[in-house]
Amino acid sequence: MNRTLPSRLAPLYVLANRVTARWRGSLAQRLYQAWLAELTAMLPAKLRARLLPDVRRNFLPWPLADAIASEGPYVLLLPCDQVLVQQVTLPLAATQDLNKVLGFEIDKYTPFPREQLRYVARLESKSASTAQVLLVAILRERLTVITDHCKDRGLNLEAIDVGDEAGQPLGIDLLPDGIRPTRSRGVHANRYLTLLCAVLAVTTMLFWLHAREGMLDAMRSNLAQQHEQVEQLQRLRRELTNTQGAANYLAQHKAARPTLSAVLVDLNQCLGDDSWVEQFEVNDSGVVSFSGQSTHASALIGRIKACQTLDGAQFQGVIQPDPQTAKDRYSLQAHLREDASHAPQPKQP
Repeated sequence: MNRTLPSRLAPLYVLANRVTARWRGSLAQRLYQAWLAELTAMLPAKLRARLLPDVRRNFLPWPLADAIASEGPYVLLLPCDQVLVQQVTLPLAATQDLNKVLGFEIDKYTPFPREQLRYVARLESKSASTAQVLLVAILRERLTVITDHCKDRGLNLEAIDVGDEAGQPLGIDLLPDGIRPTRSRGVHANRYLTLLCAVLAVTTMLFWLHAREGMLDAMRSNLAQQHEQVEQLQRLRRELTNTQGAANYLAQHKAARPTLSAVLVDLNQCLGDDSWVEQFEVNDSGVVSFSGQSTHASALIGRIKACQTLDGAQFQGVIQPDPQTAKDRYSLQAHLREDASHAPQPKQP
């Protein structure tokens, strides 16, 4: 890998290093490793040995011995007197970007400026308002001497860790970004398997959400159709009820009124032989209007009161004599009685 990264990839590489620093040694990493160990244990032995070979970390203490027995890649283990190891207390909000925060305040904890140091930070613990951070720093000049010496020896370094006072690794990595080795096939297979599991999990979740969304859409559409059908049924029921009510009212109203033939028979009996009708009309409101001639027109109101089908008779205008017939012309108006079941009916031929 080139020592200088393109400007476009530099921010991504810084972000990857930041995520990696927070991931190492965290509770999430330990849980993931335990889950991955259980998952790989379920694979057949041959397949597990082929896909996930046992990759052990080979620690090399510094300074290097004359002869190195095992094969790389190696993790160079520096003694604690070669680096600066310090516990730093920071506000809890500063843990969002430890490297950036410590980069601005590195001069408070070391006698060297930021440009001369290679440092890593790891979150140790948190409280309500503060966080304990492990800061490990080394001079870049000293680190360059160490890496150049390892390169001259032909060593493939995987990481540069620091041992504590008991010689146990701290679990950090001071290896410069530009000289990281290529991963073995087993490590790549492990990463690919992990990435594949994550992709499958996300894909399964997306398919499940898509199926649930389709079911919800179908249920909403079915429910909307049922609502529309119910509203249409209720509207038809209201129209039917109104139509039946109007039909019943008209039927009852029509049944309560006397027939036209019954009115004519009754009117003929009431008017007598000295009167006749020239014009007769019944409108929809039950108002009867008729006019004609009579020898005793002034007595017609009293005669019509005896009619069983008419009620409320009164003259329309004045009675006028007709010089040609020597009779009086009249014009009357009356109302049909609603209940005239006892009215005289016309004789059947």
